[in-house]
Amino acid sequence: MRLLLVEDELEMATALTSALARHDAVIDHVPTLEMAISAIVDKMHDVILLDRQLPDGDGIALIKHLRDRDYQVPVIVITARGTIPERIGGLDHGADDYITKPFAIEELLARIRAVLRRPAQRQPIQVRIGHLVFDLDGRQAAVSGAALDLPRRELLVLEALVRRQGRTVLRSTIEQAVYNYDDTIQSNALDSHISRLRKKLADASAGVEIHGIRGVGYLLRPCP
Repeated sequence: MRLLLVEDELEMATALTSALARHDAVIDHVPTLEMAISAIVDKMHDVILLDRQLPDGDGIALIKHLRDRDYQVPVIVITARGTIPERIGGLDHGADDYITKPFAIEELLARIRAVLRRPAQRQPIQVRIGHLVFDLDGRQAAVSGAALDLPRRELLVLEALVRRQGRTVLRSTIEQAVYNYDDTIQSNALDSHISRLRKKLADASAGVEIHGIRGVGYLLRPCP
């Protein structure tokens, strides 16, 4: 799950990023509306967490920008502005949910899960390839009924490939699914993740292979 956090308070942003990362989320953080508009160009985020009081304007303006362009990514407003008229106004302007600070991270996670369960956002819950079953909802992998225990980043690599099974996935697309904007990515880091993931899938007799397309990316497909 990749989230865009639009929040100008550094302490709040750092705390949220750390807490959400512990739940296997990849978080891109930007502090202004202008930077948020630049960040959504590639439409790669599952949910946007949006503060209202930003240095260059009311965060609600971002929702209008999104909806005018028919970009239906769920937006959860997270703000100290919690009067009833402000909450109603945020929802009426297209926010999918509205939560006031301070809040428990468990409540925010529950609200993220709730907006992702809505029909327009849902994908097939389970994807089956060979003997591999990937649960997109719970982000869990299993082979022939046995759980496949993977470190977080290998799991995110596998998820990126599973979501696009049968298609070549660009290296940049996989890296975007695995790393935050601020992460320093070593030149061979992705190749190392892929190598370890290949071995684990083979050892588990998953019946799938990760095929490398030189200079382009990777392809997940059933073994011939």
